[in-house]
Amino acid sequence: MPRGAFRAALAAVAALACNDGLQPTLAPVTCPHGGFVGICGTVTLRGAVPGNTSAVYIIAYDTFPQTRNDLFKFQPPLLSLNPLPHDRPSEFYTVKLPSGRYEWVLAAWVDTAFTLAGADTTLQVAGFYHDGADTTAVGSGIVVVSDSGTDSIDFVIDFGAMQRVCTYFPPCR
Repeated sequence: MPRGAFRAALAAVAALACNDGLQPTLAPVTCPHGGFVGICGTVTLRGAVPGNTSAVYIIAYDTFPQTRNDLFKFQPPLLSLNPLPHDRPSEFYTVKLPSGRYEWVLAAWVDTAFTLAGADTTLQVAGFYHDGADTTAVGSGIVVVSDSGTDSIDFVIDFGAMQRVCTYFPPCR
């Protein structure tokens, strides 16, 4: 086989063999279709992850917690929580939630020393979803979950600006 024909045949085989196999895998950017009920979005991480991090969870409250006891009235239920990976600068997430209205959707940072008795001081708010017009007000980001996924519930998790959860309903101990 002449050298030119061999090179052309090799190039054709190589092109066919790739068949888009080297394309990057894209992360999902919308809620799953077909029966998913909940919220989806992207969290962007800022700052260094504290060494005493046990986990970071996305949780939602139908009404803003007013007392320490209200801290445990979140969705999804405790046994259904899935921790976010915190080794990437941003992450698409999905959280299954019942249909309804939620006043506070947040990223809850959990210390390795967490106990239920000390939850109001060992849980920290690492970020929360808020209305684009008011980037500071807690509870300004009302989320309504219908019988299908609610997309674009995006927010920033800032490990350098976390607040103890009791900051939102003093007094803190």
